[in-house]
Amino acid sequence: MKIVEYIKEAYNELVHKTSWPTRKELAQSSVIVLIASVILALIVWLMDWCFESIMTFVYGLF
Repeated sequence: MKIVEYIKEAYNELVHKTSWPTRKELAQSSVIVLIASVILALIVWLMDWCFESIMTFVYGLF
């Protein structure tokens, strides 16, 4: 019976107590996440390119 009670309480909380974003808020958040992901990917790519250049220079000397 505890499982049934838990499911009922979880459903009640999701339906009545949870604040769901509007479609506009969700779209704005998605755009922000997309932009942040692209920026982070560019930073990681730039760091990788820099380290590759440094290692090529260092090992190219030997």
